[in-house]
Formats: sequence, C-alpha cells, structure tokens
Amino acid sequence: MRHIISILMENEAGALSRVAGLFSARGYNIESLTVAATEDPSLSRMTLVTRGSDQIIEQITKQLNKLIDVVKLIDLTEGPHIEREMMLVKVKAAAATDARNEINRLAEIFRGNIIDVTSNSYTIELTGTGDKLDAFIRAVGHEEILETVRSGVSGISRGDKSLSL
Repeated sequence: MRHIISILMENEAGALSRVAGLFSARGYNIESLTVAATEDPSLSRMTLVTRGSDQIIEQITKQLNKLIDVVKLIDLTEGPHIEREMMLVKVKAAAATDARNEINRLAEIFRGNIIDVTSNSYTIELTGTGDKLDAFIRAVGHEEILETVRSGVSGISRGDKSLSL
C-alpha cells in the first residue's frame, strides 16, 4: 500500500542523508521525496512516499523516530489529507499547426498554465494529484512530450490535525 509520510526535522546538514540512508540500508524504496524549510528556519519538512505492508510502514516509522534529526512525523494516509504535485512538461508544438490548438485545449481542461512558448514547443505547468498529472501525460501522448519534470508529492492533513511543535 502507498503511504505518504510527513516528517518535521531539524534543518541541519546531513539530515536528509540520514533518512535516505535508513531507507537504503533496509532495502526500502522512496517513490517521491520533497524537502523544504518551514516557517521556523531551524526546521524542515520532508514529505516522502513509499510503499509497503502495514508492518513495513510501522518499522519505517519506528526507525525514522529513532533518528536524532527527526522531531515529529505523521503518516498522512492514516487520515484525511490533501496531496499535490507540480509538473513542468515540454511538448512539441510546431508553429501554425492544429497541435498548438489541441495543446491549448488540453492545458485548459487540466487547468494548466502555458509558461513558455517557442516556435516548436510549449512548456506547461500543472498542479494536482499524481493521477491527474498522469492523465495529462496520457492525453497529450508520450510521443509529443519532449521533457517532464515533477516535484514529488507535498501533503498536509485536513482539519485541525497538524504536524507542528
């Protein structure tokens, strides 16, 4: 099962390396990883996506909690949450073709923004769930895509529940 684990950790050199090392040493895979400073400059928030049985996820969370840099963590998939991912995708769009109109239409349908235009390509920014971004890629067609960059999942609990001190 897919799990989104959000970690509040000290914003210090080597903290990310220790988390990645924990996964590597135990043979666990990180599907997505995002890290950034929080409103408190001494803390960072890491959001990682991994897959595993309940026992494996329990083992991962116990091991993460033992790391000295980890202040607090939560498995967002245990309750209602919001998750988003950002994608930049560069697609073929030859000048004066119907392809440009189709790309404009698809970008509008998926609520994307065309952020760069050249004579042969469009770069589109999209935000949403991973499923939405995957659907956009399928709609455009793999042969039309020149390059794709995805941010990885960011997530937050819904309601009063929060990951804070």
